[in-house]
Amino acid sequence: MFELGEQPYSETDAEWDAFVAAHPRGSLLQTTNWARLKSRFGWSSQRVWMRRDGRLVGGAQVLFRSVALGIVKLGYIPHGPLVDWADGEQVDVLFNHIDQAAFGRGAGMVKIEPRIWQSEMPAEAWEELYRRHGCVPSPDTIQPPRTIVIDLRPSEEEILATMKQKTRYNIRLAEKKGVTVREGTAADLVAFNALMMATGRRDGFGIHDPQYYRVAYELFAPNNVALWLAEYEGRPLAGVMVFTSGRSAAYLYGASSDEERQRMPAYAAQWAAMCWAKRRGCWTYDMWGVPDAPEDELEAGFTDRQDGLWPVYRFKRGFGGEVVRTVGAADRVYNKLLHRIYTRQRGG
Repeated sequence: MFELGEQPYSETDAEWDAFVAAHPRGSLLQTTNWARLKSRFGWSSQRVWMRRDGRLVGGAQVLFRSVALGIVKLGYIPHGPLVDWADGEQVDVLFNHIDQAAFGRGAGMVKIEPRIWQSEMPAEAWEELYRRHGCVPSPDTIQPPRTIVIDLRPSEEEILATMKQKTRYNIRLAEKKGVTVREGTAADLVAFNALMMATGRRDGFGIHDPQYYRVAYELFAPNNVALWLAEYEGRPLAGVMVFTSGRSAAYLYGASSDEERQRMPAYAAQWAAMCWAKRRGCWTYDMWGVPDAPEDELEAGFTDRQDGLWPVYRFKRGFGGEVVRTVGAADRVYNKLLHRIYTRQRGG
């Protein structure tokens, strides 16, 4: 038998975060502080859980927000739910509890995006699984489904050896050209935000409000976030903000100046962040998002494509690692009309 419940935030946060950190598919996006971050910027959250013999065995942190011109109340489970997908009873019981939470919030649908790699579960098996548990297919993902994951367990020299030769050269070139890297503090967030704005203008992608990066840093500091700044003659030229949860590190935010790019400061900052994550005991480093295309297509197109995440892939691929993809998303639909409105608004 399962014991079900909804965890009040603050009372059992440490237990939940320990469960997430130890779970084989746990993620930063299921931690308490991630829910706190999103609650400051338009989302609300509710955590549901299940125990067996007093021990947490499954759960989900559900984010809620009005979307599609405010018409649809969306429930969203990023990198979750955390459950034993091979245990059909456990999955059904947890989904029933998620449904109750969604009904209580007036949600017309809940989108799930579990952190299951396609290498673990082929697309056909995933579709059969989610359909069996009452979900419908969804091409719409909120998190980038494809990424590069780097193994941090080898030595630093071994990690360097697996990188592309040009990236390894650029890391060393930055040091030769006088670039220094240091771990920043909250006081350096002003400089980091200036770098983010410069990057957004140059590369044509959206960035968060400056307060978002400050809140993210303050919530996860001091143990689960680091800001690394690459500088030349005291001027910040590039920055990386990396987060940890359990044995995983994630490179969520990075930026660089338009100045002194020939000194390769972004490579130096990224390598410093990887080394920090390794020292923290992380086994993997997630580069967090590349174009959603097969690896042979990525390799054939990265020199020419300049749209979307293609320039990002050109940079990230050089650090080595494995290109992986999640199984994607699926939706639990409670109101078909609202689901159609959401899907149309998202371009589906």
